Amino acid sequence: GAVQAGAVELLNLPDLGIGVLLPELALLVNTRALAYAATHGRLLPPTQPPFVALRFTDRTTLAGELLTPGAPDRQLYVLLALFAAAAFDTAAHLHTTDAIRQRHPGLAWIGFPPPDADGLWRFPDYSYGRRLASEHPLTTSGGHPA
Repeated sequence: GAVQAGAVELLNLPDLGIGVLLPELALLVNTRALAYAATHGRLLPPTQPPFVALRFTDRTTLAGELLTPGAPDRQLYVLLALFAAAAFDTAAHLHTTDAIRQRHPGLAWIGFPPPDADGLWRFPDYSYGRRLASEHPLTTSGGHPA
């Protein structure tokens, strides 16, 4: 899901400055995947990177080990997980309207609503089912403070 949602694009954004580290991070993850496979008796096909070649349940278990407090290089794996989640949950590397137009998988999965016809989001139903505060009397018709 995260790769389809643009995690690699997000990690390669120049403003983040971590794109140059991705080959080394991939090497670390794949080295750990090889070690995991060896200790758990898993045969990995040579046609895929080791982490990708692991079964889903094994990838999940390994990810849990990598993210456990005190694990070696944990901060690096937390960084990767954080950006992968941001790519999936928020399409952080895209403008929201573009992401919705492109049917971004994470936004589609959570049911993020499209904007109104003018490209703006309005939420006529209040999140708690009731209005929390009255509108300030000097608020403009566009919703801006006067």
